[in-house]
Amino acid sequence: MSIINGYTHIISAVDLHSRLENSDWVIVDCRFDLAQPGWGFQNYLYGHIPGAVYAHLDYDLSGPHTAINGRHPLPEPTSFRETLGRFGIDRSKQVVVYDTTSGSYAARLWWLLKYYGHERVAVLDGGLERWKHLNLPIEYGSHTNKAVVFSGAPDPRMVVTTGEVQVISAQHSVPLIDARAPERFRGELETIDPVAGHIPNAINRYHGLNLDRNGLFKPESSLREDFEALLAGSSAEKAVVYCGSGVTSAHHLVAMALAGLPMARLYVGSWSEWIRDPDRPVVRGSK
Repeated sequence: MSIINGYTHIISAVDLHSRLENSDWVIVDCRFDLAQPGWGFQNYLYGHIPGAVYAHLDYDLSGPHTAINGRHPLPEPTSFRETLGRFGIDRSKQVVVYDTTSGSYAARLWWLLKYYGHERVAVLDGGLERWKHLNLPIEYGSHTNKAVVFSGAPDPRMVVTTGEVQVISAQHSVPLIDARAPERFRGELETIDPVAGHIPNAINRYHGLNLDRNGLFKPESSLREDFEALLAGSSAEKAVVYCGSGVTSAHHLVAMALAGLPMARLYVGSWSEWIRDPDRPVVRGSK
């Protein structure tokens, strides 16, 4: 999807391919595997979209762990601005982010750039798999861009804290949307975090439901219908999304933006932060 000032939601592989030589564009490969943190960069070296730099979820797109935060806390602002500058991203650049899972990891950087006020960022629709399916060119090895200076500041209105989620959960005041797979939401299967279940009064919509059978985002009208039904009359901008660690839940924010809805707020700490305190309530089952 494009607008007069650039691509701000998603971009097709064909459209990206036609712009590979544009020096004002920066492409970022965000592929990752939670079980094998080194897998993404190694596979990036074995083949990526020409001109793409690599962003590591743990080192580039997350901050340090503490005793109370989740698995992927937000990066410290000065450090993150330096990372973006190293990638070659400044205010003049159109950014395209992708991965091998139709945007479930790339959405983190998409959201982070929005959080820092950079609107011209889009997720590659279908990711690297779509690119390969169309037999588009692949580059090998590591790519770097000329370093620049990124300026921007995070917008605190786009996030909620654990304390705020506690109030939202207790009062059931706005939709609290869990983007994890249904079996994790219900607490039937948990292979990542030490406690299974979900936050009280949360509702479940798996982020994979934003995609069609080919791994492409569903049509805008379909996404809008789905999210309006989920919100049940509540305002989108007041809703809160979360997942295991505040990464794949950003996929919902891409989908909401694509659907023409205001973006919900992100609970960055998500489930992995919620369960740090054993006194916080946990629900198992579908309710």
